[in-house]
Amino acid sequence: MQDKGNSLTIGGLAKATKVHVETIRYYQRRGLLPEPERPPGGIRRYGSPYIDRLTFVKTAQQLGFSLNEISDLLRLEDGTHCQDASVLGEHKLRDVREKIHRLEQIEKILSKMVDRCHAHQGKITCPLIASLHAGVRGAEDPRD
Repeated sequence: MQDKGNSLTIGGLAKATKVHVETIRYYQRRGLLPEPERPPGGIRRYGSPYIDRLTFVKTAQQLGFSLNEISDLLRLEDGTHCQDASVLGEHKLRDVREKIHRLEQIEKILSKMVDRCHAHQGKITCPLIASLHAGVRGAEDPRD
């Protein structure tokens, strides 16, 4: 990851990419970001390829990829492994769709529980709290 414009210290790289210095060091330990050579008596310098790599990692994280999955994607980044990258993307898409489905189910259950609370008239036991004590099955009243 050579760049003639290597002008940033690790602190400057952290500021430019809006990550903490310790995050950069952690990514280096994980092999997600190479560590530049330290010149004799000097400090390591980082340039635009490091900013690009950190941007890649952070964007992939925002899309839900784990650091292990990001490591796999980085091994495929030479552009000749598009099919392999596509498979990883398809797996992530399936995971996201499953999470959305689970969240939709949670939304339905919570909505019913809140509706029961609003319809609650003078009883001592809160329907939402009682449903939580009963477990998810108790939260789903078959009469609804």
